[in-house]
Amino acid sequence: MKVLATGASGFLGRAVVVALQDAGHEVRTLQRRPSGMAGADDRLGSVTDPDATASAVTGVDAVVHLAAKVSLAGDPAEFQAVNVEGTRTLLDAASAAGVSRIVHISSPSVAHAGHALAGVGAEPADPVAARGEYARTKAEAELLALGRAGATASVVAIRPHIVWGPGDTQLIARVVDRARRGRLPLLNGGTALIDSTFVDNAASGIVAALERVDDVSGRAYVLTNGEPRPVGDLLAGICRAAGVRPPAFSVPAGLARAAGSLVERVWAVRPGTDEPPMTRFLAEQLSTAHWFDQTEIRRDLHWTPRVSIDEGLRRLSRA
Repeated sequence: MKVLATGASGFLGRAVVVALQDAGHEVRTLQRRPSGMAGADDRLGSVTDPDATASAVTGVDAVVHLAAKVSLAGDPAEFQAVNVEGTRTLLDAASAAGVSRIVHISSPSVAHAGHALAGVGAEPADPVAARGEYARTKAEAELLALGRAGATASVVAIRPHIVWGPGDTQLIARVVDRARRGRLPLLNGGTALIDSTFVDNAASGIVAALERVDDVSGRAYVLTNGEPRPVGDLLAGICRAAGVRPPAFSVPAGLARAAGSLVERVWAVRPGTDEPPMTRFLAEQLSTAHWFDQTEIRRDLHWTPRVSIDEGLRRLSRA
């Protein structure tokens, strides 16, 4: 197929482009800066621009929509413009161009209301209960996308959870930097059991969703390695792979949530130049269980992850 991938300059987007090409698909990209992906037909622009989006979808068979504003804090209007209205613009353009297959990349946070998620599937996206502007707008966007599933287009939503691997300048780089400076605490001892996803597995799962979207249209799936581990163990593994000392001190989760709420209020008035050191959402993510039943996604997409967490950490250490 000829596939448009939005957000291809991002960490996961780049991996998806490679996986699509390896599977024999022709790839066109749309993002605000050059993707740097060899062999891809690069188009510069934003999904918030109707003209750029309409041009990008012309002549493609399918869309993998990864572009989003991803942050723990920021202007609510910007989250709405990119994540919701940008998705709407893309869906409208794809419909007008006759695109018949759409894979919408979502997030497990769309169904997170602050409590533990243990062994669940892809629960319904809920913009009202979602925590924070990113989760709220991603929930709205997922509902918009799945609402287009019908006679003329097949649509599936894939929610990768905590994607990591070599080359990640967001999660991995921040974990390592904060650990190196002694500013990476564990919450409640880091005992909360969480799933995560090695980047190659996330990419291969997304390609599998594209190739089977006609069979699973209208569905949402959480995608992970299916190897839940205590968050403290995962952070320690990442730190050791980078050659830094793992976090060794613990903070009560309740205190971290309170601090996160305070930081959010300060950030709303005087935002910093980087991500806030703590938010209520982040505190909840680090102190409550988040692991997911992978039975349906593996069965329905005929897919299994190829890279274990231990192998992923070995690759991280060699990077």
